[in-house]
Amino acid sequence: MTTTEGNTASTPMRVGLTGGIASGKSAIAEMFAALGVAVIDTDIIAREVVQPGEPVLDEIRATFGDQMILASGKLDRSTMRQLVFADTPAREKLEAILHPRIRESAVQQAAAAGGEYQLIVVPLLAESPIRDFVDRILVVDCPEDVQIQRLLARDTESEEQARRILAAQASREQRLAIADDVILNDGDLEQARAQVGALHAAYTDLARQR
Repeated sequence: MTTTEGNTASTPMRVGLTGGIASGKSAIAEMFAALGVAVIDTDIIAREVVQPGEPVLDEIRATFGDQMILASGKLDRSTMRQLVFADTPAREKLEAILHPRIRESAVQQAAAAGGEYQLIVVPLLAESPIRDFVDRILVVDCPEDVQIQRLLARDTESEEQARRILAAQASREQRLAIADDVILNDGDLEQARAQVGALHAAYTDLARQR
C-alpha cells in the first residue's frame, strides 16, 4: 500500500488506476463507474488544461514554439506526440509543465467527488506526483504485443512508432512492481468485468474498515 498525503478516516479511499498505453484503462474505469464509483480521469484533465486560453497552452507555446499550435489555436497533439516520444528531454519538459497542473485539478475533483472509495486514473502513475496521493495502486495489465496491436489499430503510424511509445513509458515490470492489485485485460471483457466486480467488493470492504 502506498503512502498517502492528507488522508483521514473521513476521506474516501483513493485507488490509483494505471497501465501502459492501450492496456484498456478507460474500459476498466468505465466498468467501475457503472458500479457507481467516482472516477477522476487525468487524461480528461490533461485535455482540459491545454484548451485555448489556458495558461498551460501558453507555456507550451513559449517552450516548444508556435509549430505546436494549430491554426485553430488548439494544441497540435500529433506533432507534440511525435516530438515527445522521440526526444526524452522534450518529454520531461512537457511533463514538468503538465503534471503539477493535472495533480492540482485531480486533487480538487477528488475532494468534491465523495464516495466510499474513488478511482484516480493516471496513465503514468509510476512517474507521476499523484502517486503520493493514492492509497492503493491498481494496474491494468496486458502483454506488450496486445498493446502494439491496439496502437496500430488506433492512430499509431507504424510498429516502430508504437514501440517508441512503449519504450518512453515505465515498463510492464516496473508497473507490476508498484501494484497492490492487477487486472489482466488481454481482450476477454467478461473476464475483466468479473475482476472489476471482485475488486469493487474488496475496495468497498477496505474503505469501510478505515
